[in-house]
Amino acid sequence: MLHAEGPLLSIDLTEHSHDTENIDEVLETFIGGRGVATALAHERIPSDADPLGTDNRLYFATGPLQASQMSYTGRTNATALSPLTNGLASSNAGGFVSRNLAATGYSAIELVGESDEPLVIHITDKGVEFEPVPDLEGALVSEVTEHIEEKRDLTEENAVAIGPAGENLVRFASIMTTESRAFGRGGLGAVMGKKNIKAITFEGDSHPEIEIPDIANDVHREAATSDHIMKRQGTTSVTDLANEVNGLPTRYFSEQRFEGAEGINGDRVEEKKFKKGTCSACAFACKLPTKDEERGVETEGPEFETVMAFGSNCAIDDIVDVMQSNELCDEFGMDTISCGNTVAAYLASEDAFGDAELIHETVEKIARREGVGDTLAEGISRAHEELGVGNWTVKSLSFAGHEGRTLNGQALAYAVSNRGADHMYSTFYAWEYPLVGNEEAYPQEGFEGKPEAIAEQENARALEDCGIVCRFSRGVMNPDRYEKLFSAEYDELLDVGSRVVELEREFNNQRGFDRTDDTLPYVEQLDGFDEALSEYYEIRGWNDDGTVSGAVSADD
Repeated sequence: MLHAEGPLLSIDLTEHSHDTENIDEVLETFIGGRGVATALAHERIPSDADPLGTDNRLYFATGPLQASQMSYTGRTNATALSPLTNGLASSNAGGFVSRNLAATGYSAIELVGESDEPLVIHITDKGVEFEPVPDLEGALVSEVTEHIEEKRDLTEENAVAIGPAGENLVRFASIMTTESRAFGRGGLGAVMGKKNIKAITFEGDSHPEIEIPDIANDVHREAATSDHIMKRQGTTSVTDLANEVNGLPTRYFSEQRFEGAEGINGDRVEEKKFKKGTCSACAFACKLPTKDEERGVETEGPEFETVMAFGSNCAIDDIVDVMQSNELCDEFGMDTISCGNTVAAYLASEDAFGDAELIHETVEKIARREGVGDTLAEGISRAHEELGVGNWTVKSLSFAGHEGRTLNGQALAYAVSNRGADHMYSTFYAWEYPLVGNEEAYPQEGFEGKPEAIAEQENARALEDCGIVCRFSRGVMNPDRYEKLFSAEYDELLDVGSRVVELEREFNNQRGFDRTDDTLPYVEQLDGFDEALSEYYEIRGWNDDGTVSGAVSADD
């Protein structure tokens, strides 16, 4: 089976030391990326660790396909114990850092302990350098990358960095790369901030020698020649569809349709797009560099989830206002979904929907933990009682934009996801809008046949994150191509994904997670939910209380 190559680089931040370790057995079993990082975290992070304590570990990992020039592979995985959800969380980001990480010759990076001073860590194929950076305390993400360029002659494509939100331990802080691409969900930026690491750079000329089958050329060719609306509008192309099916969260989830959607939809984003944008080696080029010269706003995006969180959920109908919120989150280093939804909760408490100026002021207050921002920086699940609003989260992670009250399978997928209300964990919404062919689609209402399909899609998404392959390869990366690329039967590959999901679940079980956490704020509106949840557990071979049967080891 095709898998990543290279040792683990373990960096002890307390001692400012490092060493390498052979992890071939883990690579052979879990391929790379999320799988390898999850296996390492499962074995090395104590089950009672504080997410913002010294026992938490942060992992970065590539997969075997980062040794190729195939489209859809410009991504990197990060994994740690989440300060937002209190469970194990993985996030992956696009951009250009993945191949620079691979060029160091390491398959994975592990950060242990914490530094007593702010650092930039420089990782090369020759070793590790620790650079004290007291002058970067409080620096924006762009200011960090400017420092790296001046000091090391490297660009934002070589680095991952945090902004003030990560330093201030905002529980939904992001790790940023290429300035505008985010390891967004789960608050991994706060983990990096607690470890006192402002940035990490990667460079080298020790790319892993992995033979990639020729089928990669066919995938790349199709990515280059396809005429897909996402090449023009990114994920915002789904905005009108979501609104039409009564599935666009609005005014802090109190409504499901936004009368101002036309002002923030894909057409408005396309009007502001001024050039093509892509990730490393990808010919699909679905990114959205946008600007508004009149107001002096330039950013990348917003994507659909940001349009929902800072647009409809805040009752904002001007795409430039959403662009500005997006840019602020990128500079301060925060997940736009969690930040936008948290701001929406605040607007609900203040009866201030539609106030763009207040939104932008609040974003900065959150990042700096000033005033009410200190409360909001804890996230919705910890702040909702003080605000006097509902807790619109699953496992403390706030909802993405694909509305489970309309797309019932996606509702179940949110509930069972080990990460919480994350649309990318199974992407089941695509089968219910639908964004796939009618022969594959499911009706939006009800749960018939969906528990098994959700489990299969979770396994497929986990496999993608091991590879690492972008979600938007759907329709191009079919089972036959997976088999040819990875030299394994597709069912065998899905088994790898299943093991990753189960390791995450078992780790979270050790931390107290069970069936009571697999729920939704609107669960009473979903007839048949409990039965579907039990069916999902049965399909997984888990106990009916949502726990894994017996102890699970990465070596099993």
